[in-house]
Amino acid sequence: MLGTGIIKGMVETARNFVGSYTDKERLTTVEYPEERIPAKENARQFPFLVFDGEDPQAGLRCVACQICEKECPPQCILIVKDTTKKPDYMGKMQFQPKVFDIDISVCMSCQICVEVCPFEAIKMDTEFELSRGDRFGGLLVNKTGLAKSNAHYRRIHPAEAAEVDSRLAAEKAKAEAKAKAAAAAAAPAPATADVSKK
Repeated sequence: MLGTGIIKGMVETARNFVGSYTDKERLTTVEYPEERIPAKENARQFPFLVFDGEDPQAGLRCVACQICEKECPPQCILIVKDTTKKPDYMGKMQFQPKVFDIDISVCMSCQICVEVCPFEAIKMDTEFELSRGDRFGGLLVNKTGLAKSNAHYRRIHPAEAAEVDSRLAAEKAKAEAKAKAAAAAAAPAPATADVSKK
């Protein structure tokens, strides 16, 4: 019969129209900010620095290698390396950044800084509500504002954080075993009495 396709389409449209008022699953509009959709795990906004432990400065994973600064396409990262070495989160003496600034007005959220970081120190956040009263000063985020705990990282990217944490724990255990073996090899052997001359 002529026009059955049009009638079927109109019935489907009417069903969706009525269903959008009665079925919560079919409702396409989210009443933001009263109602929020949870961020997806793969969502990314702007970078942050990961720290381990309680102290953001002592536990910072960043060792100021400046690879992310060099690889950043819009050049929005500024790093000034500290002149003295400090113990990192694993107890190893490392340089740390004296200054680590990101201009988020220039950052394009490309995630290249995350991909090139060999220390798993910089990751992408999912926070998107970044409006501030200060128009220009709030766009330059310093080391203190960028530092977020590993617990925050595990909360927003659980699968990725679990993989990173297991890899870092394996590396730490391997380094500790190597140090123990080196200490055992360096220890002097106990003296034995020569009984053959008696």
